[in-house]
Parts: sequence; structure tokens; C-alpha cells
Amino acid sequence: MRSAKLMLAVVSIAASASLVACGSSSSSDGASETAATSAAAAKGAEKAVKTGKTGKVSANNAPENELVAALHAAGVPNADRWAREVIEYRPYAADDTKLTSLRKNLAKHKPGEKTMSKIISALTVP
Repeated sequence: MRSAKLMLAVVSIAASASLVACGSSSSSDGASETAATSAAAAKGAEKAVKTGKTGKVSANNAPENELVAALHAAGVPNADRWAREVIEYRPYAADDTKLTSLRKNLAKHKPGEKTMSKIISALTVP
């Protein structure tokens, strides 16, 4: 079941990357960055599925594509956005194992209790 969810996440990321890349008729930097981020996330999710490494990732050190893959694997909707938010509020204190500071910052964006729990479940602070 978990493998099926991961494959669905990989396909979703790849489809998003294709839509963003194809749907952009202009050469704006934002669309290019989004396509590149989605493509990198797809590669990260695919690598996670292949290697079986789909557990928690470092909130402080994981690159964006690994964060996106971990959030997708945890069932977080709009994982790209939430990965960017995790990165924005770095660094997190090593003794903040419950990621309280991240929770407070994410709460500003009203992710909902279920989404917040899924985000936190995918992260660790080494």
C-alpha cells in the first residue's frame, strides 16, 4: 500500500512538472524555477522509492527536492509549497525535537491540523 502511494506521488510530481513546463508560454523566471523544482522533486521522490528511503528528513539540512519527496510520501497536500516554507524558517534548534518553532511559523499559513501533523511527521532535527 505504501509503495502504491509513493508511486502515485512520483507520478503526481512528474505530471506537475510537465504541466508547469508545458503551460508556460513566457520565459518568466518563476515558471522556470517552478518547473525545475518540480522536476527535482520528481527525481527525489523516484530516488526515495527506488532506495526505500522514505522516512524522515532533516528540517535543517535536506535539500528542497528531498523535503518535497518526504512530504509527498507523508501525504502532505501541496508538498512543494510546504517544503519552501520549511526552508524559509530554517534553522531549527537541535533541542526543538517537536519542531515547535516550525509549527508556530506554519500556523500563520493555516495548514490545518491534519496537514500540520503530516508535515511534522516527515521531518526530524538532527
